[in-house]
Amino acid sequence: MIRRILSTAALEFRIALRNRWVAIATCLMVVFALVLAAAGAAPTGDIGADRLSVVVASLTSLAVYLVPLLALLMSFDAVAGEVERGTLPLLLTYPVARAEVLAGKLVAHMAILALAVGAGYGAAALAAVWTDPASTAGLPALWRLMWSSTLLGATFLGAGYALSSIARRPSGAAGLAVGLWLGLVVLYDLGLLALIVADGGGGFTTEVLPVALLANPADAFRLFNLSAAQATAAAAGVGGAAATIPLWQSALSVLVWPLAALGLAIAAFRKVTP
Repeated sequence: MIRRILSTAALEFRIALRNRWVAIATCLMVVFALVLAAAGAAPTGDIGADRLSVVVASLTSLAVYLVPLLALLMSFDAVAGEVERGTLPLLLTYPVARAEVLAGKLVAHMAILALAVGAGYGAAALAAVWTDPASTAGLPALWRLMWSSTLLGATFLGAGYALSSIARRPSGAAGLAVGLWLGLVVLYDLGLLALIVADGGGGFTTEVLPVALLANPADAFRLFNLSAAQATAAAAGVGGAAATIPLWQSALSVLVWPLAALGLAIAAFRKVTP
């Protein structure tokens, strides 16, 4: 089984190379990470954190928006594209289970995201350490950000596969992917902020809000990295809740969501007929 998954992953990775996804994702992460490294470390003296830890807080905000978007762009046509090109019947004739097909695609796309975030965050870390050698104290936080960003990407990759299986046409899957990104990454937090303001410190803020944040993979990722980096003073808005939610809860959410998304994708793919 592992050999079949790795063979599928190698094929998908070569396809991504031809489509220049590796170069696109890496360039985007490096450019935005360097910009944030230059602009996001100004308040280090005010909050008492090293330069790299504050850069990690800025990179967390970048990852919340960019990593899910890249993941959905890579995955929205994973199944719908096969259907439209007429290659799905041929793919399903191979002695490879549908779950193994999706697992292979997931491994390849996660490898692309890992390369992108490694290059981007690595460039930002080098810039921070070069200007302030004491920033090496923030390297553990940077490492947590790297692997958790890959897991966040895996969550949205799985969601993209599920949408691709449901829509069965790339255009429809693209629309659903954009809607999912807007809903979970942008509108979800805006809705929570509106409810917090309306609640005025009542039961919603104290009881419901922590659960609502952990129920969103993007917010759980942000809370985990902000609290782990000990740079919550550099964050604002919903991110300020990182100090009130135990670290293990946000870490558990970060770990569970990729598995849940992959399970949902496999269930949706099994219902697709060639």
